[in-house]
Amino acid sequence: MRWQPGATSARSAWAVGFTGTGEAFKALILRWNGRAWKRVPSPEPAGGGQLNGVAVTSARNAWAVGQTGSGKALILRWNGKVWKQVSSPSPAGSFLGVAATSAGSVWAVGYSITSSGSKTLIERWDGTSWKRIPAPSPAGGILTGVAATSARSAWAVGEYGSGKALILRWNGTVWKRVPSPAPADSLLNGVAATSARGAWAVGTVIERWNGKVWKLVRTPAGELRGVAATSAQNAWAAGYTGSKTLILRWNGRTWK
Repeated sequence: MRWQPGATSARSAWAVGFTGTGEAFKALILRWNGRAWKRVPSPEPAGGGQLNGVAVTSARNAWAVGQTGSGKALILRWNGKVWKQVSSPSPAGSFLGVAATSAGSVWAVGYSITSSGSKTLIERWDGTSWKRIPAPSPAGGILTGVAATSARSAWAVGEYGSGKALILRWNGTVWKRVPSPAPADSLLNGVAATSARGAWAVGTVIERWNGKVWKLVRTPAGELRGVAATSAQNAWAAGYTGSKTLILRWNGRTWK
């Protein structure tokens, strides 16, 4: 099982991922009710599917993204009672991350597959439908994480080429590429933002946005797969080093 969580309170949280191996993947959705995790039925696309990310705005509204067994981007929505598959441009490829600021503003990021290789993929939910949004895509571009603080401010991170960190920013009108200080052979897996002036990006390095530029803060002994932040003084990052789990916490001064 691979999973990625989303929560609105101590009594309401979701975790999504998949079970199985090879071509026998099946989407997996679990729900926390304040006492225990329970499996919730998931729409199963033809050929199966896997889920890579989840975002929640309320007890009646949540989104999960991933890909179908046939290799197309997949989006599911929770309406308060059941999960249903939602129509989207869904090209060949996969969604790897999702972020929501409200029921009418949601981002899904990942990659599409073309004859020339992978390209960055970004779609947006405007409250009525999903639409593909143009985004910079250097050769081999893949987006693995997305974070948004408002309808006018969002970040997407990933990699391109043979291991180069990629950072994109939404300014309310267009997505633009922002320079990353990460050295070659680096990648970014997750991003978290607390405001337009504060954000973290993690992977084989840790970077911080200070409102003007991204700066390299640390290179962990391992790889971080995700990050979450509640304020400028509090953030968590998790991943692995070798075969061991790696968890770091930002206390406002250093990562420990």
